[in-house]
Amino acid sequence: MDGRIANLSMKLDVYRAMSPEQSLADCPIRDVIQTISGRWSSLLMSALAERSYRFGELRRLVPDISQRMLTQTLGELQRDGYVHREVFPTKPPKVEYSLTEFGRSMYGALEHLLHWAEVNHGGVRQARRRFDEAKNAALT
Repeated sequence: MDGRIANLSMKLDVYRAMSPEQSLADCPIRDVIQTISGRWSSLLMSALAERSYRFGELRRLVPDISQRMLTQTLGELQRDGYVHREVFPTKPPKVEYSLTEFGRSMYGALEHLLHWAEVNHGGVRQARRRFDEAKNAALT
């Protein structure tokens, strides 16, 4: 294991010492990962890593996301500093979303995970199928 990465127990001890009044639910890793691990976040980050998009373009790009979820997810990504929302003074107003520099720095790390997921999707599906078959066999 990489020497730069402390074991989980050590990290949790450090978090407790830093903020004894806070719970482990306030762990920095959980706090940061929560938004980017959302169902739609990685897809939207991938799209915005390519170029800026208007809301409607994103909606068409990911047709199974509801307007409400798109609005909510973009808002969460914007709140965490990954996405910039720019309103152009036109009639009707034009709104465009893009990654911030901070978002690009985070996407660099996320991109490795997304690539791994693409390459290993078949293996994950096989593992799930084996697990489900073994579980079903144990129930019968």
